[in-house]
Amino acid sequence: MPMYQRKNSDVKCEVGGGGQILDLETAVKDRILGSGDGFFSGGQNHACGDKLDLKKMIEQLDSIEVPSVFICPISLSPMRDPVTLCTGQTYERCNILKWLSLGHFTCPTTMQELWDDSVTPNNTLYHLIHSWFSQKYSAMKKRSDDVQGRAMEVMETLKNKVKGQARVQALKELRQIVSAHDSVKKTVADNGGISLISSLLGPFTSHSVGSEAIGILVALDLDLESRRNLMQPAKVSLMVDMLNEGSIETKVNCTKLIEMLMEGSGFESEIVSSLSLLVGLLRLVKDKRHPNGVVSGLRLLKSICSYKGVRNSVVSIGAIPQLVEILPNLNAQCLEIALYILEVLSSLEEGRIALKDCPNTIPNMVRLLMKVSENCTQLALSILWGCL
Repeated sequence: MPMYQRKNSDVKCEVGGGGQILDLETAVKDRILGSGDGFFSGGQNHACGDKLDLKKMIEQLDSIEVPSVFICPISLSPMRDPVTLCTGQTYERCNILKWLSLGHFTCPTTMQELWDDSVTPNNTLYHLIHSWFSQKYSAMKKRSDDVQGRAMEVMETLKNKVKGQARVQALKELRQIVSAHDSVKKTVADNGGISLISSLLGPFTSHSVGSEAIGILVALDLDLESRRNLMQPAKVSLMVDMLNEGSIETKVNCTKLIEMLMEGSGFESEIVSSLSLLVGLLRLVKDKRHPNGVVSGLRLLKSICSYKGVRNSVVSIGAIPQLVEILPNLNAQCLEIALYILEVLSSLEEGRIALKDCPNTIPNMVRLLMKVSENCTQLALSILWGCL
């Protein structure tokens, strides 16, 4: 259930049903009520004539600060169907009816005994709530439409094949919009954005362009066709180059994108058998200055080791002693992934030999027993058993 913040506005004036106290002038001034909305036209059923569904607006504005008078004292959520008791207190209908059905004959807020257990629809307060949420929702939709329109403009700029720094700036802006607004992600995908951004990756792509493009792609939901397109050798080669030479953010995004490509059907292990990729991953994993890089690198290395044909390559570049050495510096999440990789590699004869030859294998495994998690203990025991 969303947690709404109460807005500490001292609003006062009487509303229908003899309930909440609100100040109508303050409500209009503070734009809780919009002037000219025309909803004080009588006690008509509040379900009639609503252009926007209140439930939908409340759900989509779940993090907004809400005036306290709109909050049900029982659920602490905005009221959609406020009703007032004989004590003058107002509640969400379903909440107060449930309270009464449990045999309580008191007002939950004041604990006064009820001399009348009927509830009265608080139409005026309902209209206040509906008007306030309508204004906030319309403003939100306008902002959303504005950023989606801007995203379309930026994509149009990229379609016109702008080059150099102009291309970098366009990609940077699109990346910022996509990162800040979830609604834009679907707009980009539905309007050919994934194909457009993917087309910018190739053998002659600068790292500044590639970094921004990959930063956009990892934020989007890639369909099967998009994954296949990105698995072209020239595109993967660019990702591997940036994994070795880019900023830490770029390296992390490259690992995430390659991992996303591996999730699709039709993925061929040869794509991730490059020694340059494996060496770059080990460098990332060993760089304890950047914990997010360590976990991203280990996650991708784990996925790569699921392909039997690549495991020999992983062992051949000295992955086992390097992983064993960093075990004491890893947090619980990374430790479990690293132990899983070591156990998988120990299934190879070369892997078992590398584990036996590493002087810190047994000491580091013994230190882990019964100290991290049951799964880590089982993995460590399995590795120790392979060293015997």
